[in-house]
Amino acid sequence: MNQQVGIVNLLSIPPIPTDLAGLLFLIVGLVILWIIVSIPVYFAGKAITVGKATLGDAMSATLGGGIAYFVVYFGVVFFLTPLLGPSATVFALILALLVWLAVYRASFDTGWIQAIGIVIVAWVVLLLLDLVLARSFGIGFPDFFPF
Repeated sequence: MNQQVGIVNLLSIPPIPTDLAGLLFLIVGLVILWIIVSIPVYFAGKAITVGKATLGDAMSATLGGGIAYFVVYFGVVFFLTPLLGPSATVFALILALLVWLAVYRASFDTGWIQAIGIVIVAWVVLLLLDLVLARSFGIGFPDFFPF
């Protein structure tokens, strides 16, 4: 039995399609996923900004927030781990979360407290959607909730 575990096995990343149909299917799937993930953020933004938020604001926040989080987190870990050791990961997490909130703040043109409110309400809406989907159709979002 082979008990060798590599990083690729842990991540189990599917291969990127090489033909045109596969690439189009991947792109369309990612856009649909982006829209679905933006819906709870849209409802949260509408609630917190008293109707001023648009679906475009929510989509820019989800895309920009995710990219900014990824770049800051992995950049800080890559550059500061040699200096700070494992504690660089904690620093990277805190800094990436602040940058993610800053993107939400800029996307919805709100203050810091309202940006935190949008995130909290979006998580609640996402949890409710997950419960409804699980009860109705037996499907749900991936397990990324901390509880």
